[in-house]
Amino acid sequence: MSPTIRIAILGSGNGTNAQRITEYFQQGDGRIVVDCILYNKKDAYIAQRAANLGVTSRYFPSSQFREGTAVVDYLRERKVDYVVLAGFLLLVPQVMLDAFPGRIVNIHPALLPKYGGKGMYGSHVHEAVVAHHETESGITIHVVDNRYDCGTTLFQAVCKVEPTDTPDDVAQKIHLLEQEHFPVVIEKWIKNERP
Repeated sequence: MSPTIRIAILGSGNGTNAQRITEYFQQGDGRIVVDCILYNKKDAYIAQRAANLGVTSRYFPSSQFREGTAVVDYLRERKVDYVVLAGFLLLVPQVMLDAFPGRIVNIHPALLPKYGGKGMYGSHVHEAVVAHHETESGITIHVVDNRYDCGTTLFQAVCKVEPTDTPDDVAQKIHLLEQEHFPVVIEKWIKNERP
């Protein structure tokens, strides 16, 4: 039996993707587990989701995430192998990239390279998509590097954007894509299979 692969999820908000990923692996064969959920906003609902799922969670202030050493020490202590960003809004510091080279993955709610970069997250992305009269949007799952939304793309999924769609309508479509694909792509990526 191969050793268990441990994932840490980093989030900043509600945690719906973190919950979906955790449940997906809890229902799996046990080879991959969500070991812990870390977050940088004290009142983020992601902490409650972690508690509901029986997963260890830990708050680190944004300053500690930006500096990185305390977070890396904690992840090493817990023997974490991979890091998943699920609604995590800070740029990953170099010390963390060095500790987990090619082993940090993120999901972006648009078809990169469109609508990526600093400040482009959540509703900001969907508002821009609608404002530019795009006919499609989607998700991009990518390996994290030292720039926002620039790492190697692992997977994209597309949804139609109707002329009558509001940013909230687009957000709902994107959320469905995230829930469907993110856990599966993470598993294939870790197992070195093609998504």
